[in-house]
Amino acid sequence: MTSFHHILANNLIANITNYTVWFALTFWVFLETRSVFATGMIAGLYLVLTAGLAIWFGSLVDHHRKKRVMLGSSLASLALYAVAFAVHQGAPKGALAEVAGPWLWALVGVAMLGVIAGNIRSIALPTLVTALVPEDRRDKANGLVGMVSGIGFLTTSVISGLLVAWAGMEGALVFALGLTVPVFLHLRFLRVDEPDPAALRKAAGQTGRGRVDLRGTMTVVGAVPGLFALILFGAFNNFLGGVFMALMDAYGLSLMPVQAWGFMWAGVSTAFILSGVIIARTGLGRNPLRTLMIVNLICWATAAVFTVQSSIVLLGVGCFIWMLMGPYAEAAEHTTLQKVVPFERQGRVFGFAQSVEQAASPLTAFMIAPLAQFVFIPFMTDGWGAEAIGGWYGTGPERGIALVFTVAGAVGLIATGLAWNSRSYRRLSAAYAKAPAAAEGPALS
Repeated sequence: MTSFHHILANNLIANITNYTVWFALTFWVFLETRSVFATGMIAGLYLVLTAGLAIWFGSLVDHHRKKRVMLGSSLASLALYAVAFAVHQGAPKGALAEVAGPWLWALVGVAMLGVIAGNIRSIALPTLVTALVPEDRRDKANGLVGMVSGIGFLTTSVISGLLVAWAGMEGALVFALGLTVPVFLHLRFLRVDEPDPAALRKAAGQTGRGRVDLRGTMTVVGAVPGLFALILFGAFNNFLGGVFMALMDAYGLSLMPVQAWGFMWAGVSTAFILSGVIIARTGLGRNPLRTLMIVNLICWATAAVFTVQSSIVLLGVGCFIWMLMGPYAEAAEHTTLQKVVPFERQGRVFGFAQSVEQAASPLTAFMIAPLAQFVFIPFMTDGWGAEAIGGWYGTGPERGIALVFTVAGAVGLIATGLAWNSRSYRRLSAAYAKAPAAAEGPALS
């Protein structure tokens, strides 16, 4: 078992820990408050923090050894989860059920910061793929990364649902505190033969102390034809994807109990594992960007139809297809960046891409939660929409949420078609085909 596989396993447990807190917090807040607005704000908070901190996280990854920043990530999460537990225990009775109260949002804020601290791993891991895996095997390694994410989602959904049902948010925080310690210790004593960041910066002619250097990162991104367009395309997809983050839990919990919702996510998350296994065996083809476009067409077509009726089966099938395509999209983007961006800049470019792409989703999440609550739900409950299409589409609050998904899917299909036929797509495809393997670090398999 290589150090890369040990890192994957370590990231798996860290992801399970962090995302269990996130899922559990969303489930618990909705069940405590029955507020779509509150769950939408949690999604928005996550995305705002992700977008705001990603560039700084990327600079940390580039200027320090990847193992060191991952260890720092675990320590920060541990401290913040401890504070969140203290807030939970110290809150007056009933205060955590008040959407307008400070105690609920203090708990949400601190707990989400603990989750966000784990995001530095999502930037460090693809740079370690570059450092530890030869260029001709990176797409398959990225498939393994997607598979690990799938296993994490599978276990997280079950654990979150059961913890909230049986032990509430207190149980979820105790669970997180208990797992973060062994994750830190395992990584602490793992040997990772990664390049020295200072030596790489010196070889590349970069002088001075490590800093964010957004201007230099923008220069690197701008030097690759079509790379800005790829990042903006990811941002637009996330703009629509914010609908899912804001409303999916509310929609699912409107159809089934929290335990069943958790088990359903466990089932559909096997799609992550399946696609990761397939990618690890077959790769992404000669043009990962073409794969990305096909994946997006499938995703948005699914989004347009999986809520047209109030059906748990239709919901499950739609989520399965969405999950199946997710690792392909992520692996395609990562494989492209790993080839066309110099290794010593990859942390900042991955961070910049994450920041720009995630910046779109908070706007959607913050906008769509109140829009769903105060416009779409009334529209499909006793408004004009209920009268016009309610006979076949259905009526009520859950149908209002469903309509948002249908509209988002239709818009996504149109946008993907335009992107596939754009000049930027052709230029970046050509740049990827012509790029030498010089962007890679030492191939330490």
